[in-house]
Amino acid sequence: MQNVLIVDADEHSIHVLQRLEQFNTYQIIGIANRTKQENTNLHVQQSDVPYGIDPEEFLSNKVQLVLDFSGITPITYTDSYPHIKVITQPVSQLIVQLLEKVVSEVQAYQTDIVTYQSIFNSVEEGMVGIDEKGTINLFNDSASKMLKIPVGKVLGNPILSIIPSSGLQNVLQSGITELDIELQLTNGLDIISSRYPLMMPDGRIAGAFAVFKDVTGVIRTAEEITDLKRVKTMLEAIIHSSDDAISVVDSDGLGILVNPAYTRLTGLTEKEVIGQPATVDISSGESIHMKVLETKRPVRGVTMQIGENNRDVIVNVAPIIVDQQVKGSVGVIHDITEMRSLMKQLDHAKAMIRELESTYTFDDIIGTNEDLLIAVEQAKIAAASDIPIMLRGEPGSGKELFAHAIHTGSRRHEGDFIRVSCASLTVDSIEMALIHSTSKAKAISGTLFLDEITELKLDVQMRLLEYLRSGSIMAAGLPRQIGMRIIASSAASLERAFHEGILSEDLYYLLTRISIRIPPLRTRTEDIPLMTDVLLAMLNQEFGMTIHTVTSKAMQKLQAQHWPGNVRELENVLSRAMILSESGTHELDEEDITRALSSRSEQSNESALPEERTLASLMEDHEKLLLETSLKEHNGQKVVTADRLGISLRSLYYKLEKYKLI
Repeated sequence: MQNVLIVDADEHSIHVLQRLEQFNTYQIIGIANRTKQENTNLHVQQSDVPYGIDPEEFLSNKVQLVLDFSGITPITYTDSYPHIKVITQPVSQLIVQLLEKVVSEVQAYQTDIVTYQSIFNSVEEGMVGIDEKGTINLFNDSASKMLKIPVGKVLGNPILSIIPSSGLQNVLQSGITELDIELQLTNGLDIISSRYPLMMPDGRIAGAFAVFKDVTGVIRTAEEITDLKRVKTMLEAIIHSSDDAISVVDSDGLGILVNPAYTRLTGLTEKEVIGQPATVDISSGESIHMKVLETKRPVRGVTMQIGENNRDVIVNVAPIIVDQQVKGSVGVIHDITEMRSLMKQLDHAKAMIRELESTYTFDDIIGTNEDLLIAVEQAKIAAASDIPIMLRGEPGSGKELFAHAIHTGSRRHEGDFIRVSCASLTVDSIEMALIHSTSKAKAISGTLFLDEITELKLDVQMRLLEYLRSGSIMAAGLPRQIGMRIIASSAASLERAFHEGILSEDLYYLLTRISIRIPPLRTRTEDIPLMTDVLLAMLNQEFGMTIHTVTSKAMQKLQAQHWPGNVRELENVLSRAMILSESGTHELDEEDITRALSSRSEQSNESALPEERTLASLMEDHEKLLLETSLKEHNGQKVVTADRLGISLRSLYYKLEKYKLI
C-alpha cells in the first residue's frame, strides 16, 4: 500500500481521490493547500486526514506518491527525497477523471448485484448453482426454506454433500439441459427440477445451476381430484342406474343433472333441462326444488304433475348442504302411474282370491269390539242351521268374510261356496247357481252368497222366492229338489228398498229371519291395531316385503280416520303406505301413512264426488250419470275409475251391469 500526499486539489478531486482507499492500494496521509486561505476547504479540514499549507510538513510521513494539482511551481523538494514520485496537474486531473468513472461503474455494478440478489431471493422457486468443481456458489432463500438448511451452511460446500440427488454433477459433465425432472428430496419433499449448464463464450462449461419447485401440494391436490373424479363417476353410475327419476339443481335453481329414468318419465331430454330453471318440467304446482332452496329443509311426499305427458308423481326433495351452505338440491320422483298399475294388478289378484277361496273361519274375524263380538256370536248360531241369513253392513265392513266363516262353520263346509253379484243375475243364471251342488256328485250341498240383494231384478227375485218357499226349482219343466244354503248381503236400506218396490216384501221377510248387522270400522277403532298387524302380514306375503308394524303416531293417525270404506279402505291405505315407503324399512311411520291418505284423498277429490262419500250413498238417479262421466274421464279404465270414485272394483262392476254400461 502506497502513502499519497495531495497538493492543491479542489474539494471534488479530494473527495474522489479518497475513494482510492476502498481498493486497499493507496492511503492518503495528508492534504496540502498552498494556493488557498486556511479557511477554505472547510469540509477537507474537518476530515480525519491531516491538513496543511506547506507540503514539506508531510514529507516525514514516508510519502511515496505526490499528486500535485497546482500547475504553477514545480515541486523541487524531491531532490531531498528521491524515492517520492510526483505526478503533476495534467496527469493528476486525468487520474481523477478515470477514478471518477471507475467509482461510478463500481457503484452501478454493486447496485445491479443487490438488485439481482433481491430478485434471486424473492422468487418462489428454489435455485442452486455450482462451479466447475461442483462447489455450491449459488443458493437462494427459497431453496433454503425447502431444504431447511441455512444459506451460510451451504455455500462453499460440495453439491453431493448437500443435495446428493440434485443431478447437477451429470449436467456439469454432459453439458445437456434436463427439464421437468420429478424428484423427492431426503426430507420427503416432492419437487420438479430443471437443470442447466453454464456455458462460457468459448464453449467451456463453467458450472451448472438448477431451478426447482415444491409440488407436494400439487400432487396431493391432483390425488384428491382423482379421488373426487372416481367418487363422481361412481355416484353418476348409481344415479343413472336408478329406476327412480332423479334431478339435481344448483343453488340458483338451474338444472345440473338428470338420469335416464327422469328422461323416460318426463319426456324431456337432458339438453332441455340442464341449465334451465327448476320449473321447466312442471305441468302444475310449485317447484319443490325452489321451496327446498328457500327453506333449506327437505320436503317429502308431494304429489304433482310433471313432463309433457302430465304424469302424476310423488316428489321427495332434499337440500345439498356443504360447509353449512346450500349448494343445490336433489329430487327423487316416483311415478304414481306405475304404482297405480301395481294396485290394479293387486286388486285383480285380490278379486281372484276372493272368488276362489272359501276357507275363512270365525278366527279370521279380528277384533274385540263388543258389537263385533255380538255379530260373531250370532253368525256362529246361524251357521248351525239352514235358515237363510241376511248380513247387513257398509261397503268394505266384512260381509263376505262373515259369509265365508258361516259356510266354513256349518255342516256344508265340504260343499261349494258360490258368490254371485245380484246385479248380474238373470233367471237362468240363478237357476244354474242353485242347482250347482247337485251337478257335482256331492252328498252335501254348498252355500250360495247373494251379494247386494237390493240389486236383484224382480223376476229373479220371484224365482229365488219360489226356491225359498219350496226348496225346489223348475228345471226342464219338472220340479228339481235342491239344498243350497242362502246367505244374502246388503249395504243399502232393505226397508227402504221394499217400501219403494225395489225388493219384494215376501223376499225381505224370508231373508231377514236371521239378520246380522256388522259394525263399521269407525265405531270400533280399538280393533285397528289388531287388524293392522293381520293386514301387514298378508300384504308382506303379497308384496314380498318385511314391514311388520307401524309407529305409535302412525297408529294414532289411522285410528283418527272416518274410514267410509271400512276394512277394505284400511287395507288399501296400508298397501299404498307400504309401496310408497323407503326401501328396506321394517315399519311404517306417520309420514308414510299421511302420504298414503293424501294419495287416497286426492283421488277421491278428482272424482268430483263429495269428500268421504261413496257411490252407494248417492241418489240412484245420479249414479248412472256419474258412472258415465267418470268412465269417460278415465278412458274406460275401470280400475282407475273405481279408485277415483272411492269404491271397489267389484262394486263398480255391479253398478255398470245394473245400468247396462258394459
